[in-house]
Amino acid sequence: MAPLILNRRAKREYEIIETFEAGIILTGPEVKSLRLGKANIGDAYADPKDGEMWLVNCHISEYNNAQKEFHDSPTRPRKLLLHKKEIRKLQGSVQKQGLTIIVLKIYFNIKGIAKISLGLGKGKKDRDKRADEKRRDWQRQKQRLLRVKN
Repeated sequence: MAPLILNRRAKREYEIIETFEAGIILTGPEVKSLRLGKANIGDAYADPKDGEMWLVNCHISEYNNAQKEFHDSPTRPRKLLLHKKEIRKLQGSVQKQGLTIIVLKIYFNIKGIAKISLGLGKGKKDRDKRADEKRRDWQRQKQRLLRVKN
């Protein structure tokens, strides 16, 4: 199974309203680096510009066995492949409602094609983060109690 690169901070920092799946345009060495799991999407986000969607701040490390002329900057903007209707919806949400398009994960589908999961999210306040943490702790304790009784 191909590696999965997750953004673990996304669900803590943002309230995810809706998710989208997008293709991503990569070079050969970037695909090989992704297959090895050498990427960081902690600070990555998607940015709509001129009717296109771009992935910004995604760090994909250089593949060691590739020729040097194939290497661009590891954090270069990469074009995302979405339907025009989806791009317009995301762009409208960002401009009108002030939402953010967050990268949730990068993975390979069944056919071996690199895909990216995007989340349309709203930033959480500190009190919301604490409430979520309390809720998760309570759910864990409840499961432990139910396990002990049975």
